[in-house]
Amino acid sequence: MKLRAAWALAAVLPVLSGCHALRAVTAESCHKPQPYQKAVSVPPLKVPSGLNRPNTANALAVPVLKGPTPPPPTAKDPCLDAPPSYVVPHPLPAPKD
Repeated sequence: MKLRAAWALAAVLPVLSGCHALRAVTAESCHKPQPYQKAVSVPPLKVPSGLNRPNTANALAVPVLKGPTPPPPTAKDPCLDAPPSYVVPHPLPAPKD
């Protein structure tokens, strides 16, 4: 009987701790350099003579960062895709009329 309980516990524990383990892996990976951070704009398409130029009215460009570079996130900073905390640490004072 004790062996069955141990096997049942061994099967249930990974399921119960799965979300927490995934959050830890995701939090660590979002602070590492990502492939999209190396994106650059490419020069406009050069069309050979005799061919029609494609419509580039809706082309996207990587915007140039104006101003100082933001500091890199630390391990304590949340990932950008993580929702913010909805807990207000201190209640706001009531507005005075």
